[in-house]
Amino acid sequence: MERDIGKINKNDTTDIILRIDDFGGRVGLTIREFVTSDRYTGFTKAGVRIMSGDFPKFKEMINSVSEEDIKQPEEAPQEELPKEQETLDQSNPDY
Repeated sequence: MERDIGKINKNDTTDIILRIDDFGGRVGLTIREFVTSDRYTGFTKAGVRIMSGDFPKFKEMINSVSEEDIKQPEEAPQEELPKEQETLDQSNPDY
């Protein structure tokens, strides 16, 4: 039994695939990288498998992360240096 849940594009040649599968008679959620290139197309060793018994805890952990928690910080505006400091910095090649 295999059922693909979805994929997330990592870069031009790699996707992250989420699927429910049965490996060795044990059902679980597999999250693995899938590469498409001239040399190799298929799953890599990079990834993780969450066994069905651990899935409720995994889901609880994922659901505890809010979008605010992983929000990219806004870039702080650069402060202007006082003129004396600016001159000092430019005159010291090691600075």
